[in-house]
Amino acid sequence: MARPIMIQGTMSNVGKSLLTAALCRIMRQDGYSAAPFKSQNMALNSYITRDGLEIGRAQAMQAEAAGLEPSVLMNPILLKPTTDVGSQVIVNGKVRGNMRAAEYFRHKKELIPDILSAYNALSEQHDIIVIEGAGSAAELNLKADDIVNMGMAKLVDAPVLLVGDIDRGGIFAQLLGTLMLVEPEEKARIKGLVVNKFRGDKAIFRSGVEILEQRGGVPVAGVVPYIHCDIEDEDSLSDKLSNHSSGGIIDIAVIRLPHISNYTDLDAFLQYDGVSVRYVTRYPELGEPDMIVLPGTKSTIADMRWLRESGLETAVKRAAAKGIPVFGICGGYQILGRKIADPVCSEGGGTVEGLGLLDCDTQFRTEKHRTQTVGRFAETDGIFSGLSGLTFHGYEIHMGETVSRGAPLLDCGGTFSGNVYGCYIHGIFDDERVSRTIVKTLYERRGLHFDGAGIDRRAYKEQQFDILADEVRRNIDMDLIYRITGQVR
Repeated sequence: MARPIMIQGTMSNVGKSLLTAALCRIMRQDGYSAAPFKSQNMALNSYITRDGLEIGRAQAMQAEAAGLEPSVLMNPILLKPTTDVGSQVIVNGKVRGNMRAAEYFRHKKELIPDILSAYNALSEQHDIIVIEGAGSAAELNLKADDIVNMGMAKLVDAPVLLVGDIDRGGIFAQLLGTLMLVEPEEKARIKGLVVNKFRGDKAIFRSGVEILEQRGGVPVAGVVPYIHCDIEDEDSLSDKLSNHSSGGIIDIAVIRLPHISNYTDLDAFLQYDGVSVRYVTRYPELGEPDMIVLPGTKSTIADMRWLRESGLETAVKRAAAKGIPVFGICGGYQILGRKIADPVCSEGGGTVEGLGLLDCDTQFRTEKHRTQTVGRFAETDGIFSGLSGLTFHGYEIHMGETVSRGAPLLDCGGTFSGNVYGCYIHGIFDDERVSRTIVKTLYERRGLHFDGAGIDRRAYKEQQFDILADEVRRNIDMDLIYRITGQVR
């Protein structure tokens, strides 16, 4: 069985996901088989495994860092918020149903056998399991039924690294306050503190390290700098979603829907010099970009109504009428159609008119469609005719079934009409020939020449994982980490 180590935080967005990925990468470089694990993840960014099961996108990213095929064993419970007080509950990669928060909290301890079954199966395959917690380690009102922080650590007898975010201020209150609030037996599990996202000269913080160790009684395992690397962020707290201004030659505007999901589909464009990706939430922000993207959403009908109420529906239609290309993915594809109906109440029920820019209708079903997909673009005309025949690979994850009367965009579905395109494939832009063709076309529409090379997304991500691992290795005591896990180097 593998030896565990757990990364817990003082609050959300302190860097737990990236540190988990970094440790998985470092351990792989050092010759260990390390795998990520998160018992319960709440996120709208999800991923479909090779066997058609749904997990959090963060665990898929961490698996890639570890050099592993993403597995449902790495994230047995995924919660996808559908409202402010409810979520779709996914257990072992399959939808269990929609639950309000109070109902889920009453029943979540019943999921412990599923968590332990997944963890034990994963543990049999690897040397080290790097477990990620969620939110804060000291959520006092949630402790009684905790299955993702100290509750998880107790289940598998895992030592803990406690991570704080100095960039957001209050690092002493974060770390020392958490140590004060946890129970004595929980504090005994905390074997090291990590000060994350440090900017500036670390020598100035030497006294800070001494204060933390003296008052906390726990060694500081590292002071990790704010690392500049391009690795997928976790859901709605991503800094990318707060970018509202264009700083590039090519301006790609993404409609930031209230229930936006899988916005990482746009990360491929961030690799190109001269291309900016910004997120739009208000009518005046849209302007006249080079391309508009309607991304995925967990609540298509609600977000279509928001588009209408916000005035962005009119803005997108006007832009499309001016010839600006519009591309919809998954829920964005459904929104581009004529009608969206939910007779099975998978997203609260009801029917709404879509933007009507594509000749298709969507009706929700009780079963979720989950699959990895490989295919080709069909023969297309219009602005992106250069995509014709190009191959792609990605995944589909949706409740709706869309019937199109328009020209097919892909050999597996989707449709287009003039300068408006839509399909269900997440990751459709990841293939370098696809993203380069789109960027080159947008340059040429501006009367500019583009001779930049295509970027292999997989090779690029491998490079970024190494940058992350190298920076963390230089700034964290890996000897201490290995001693904590009981490994001898």
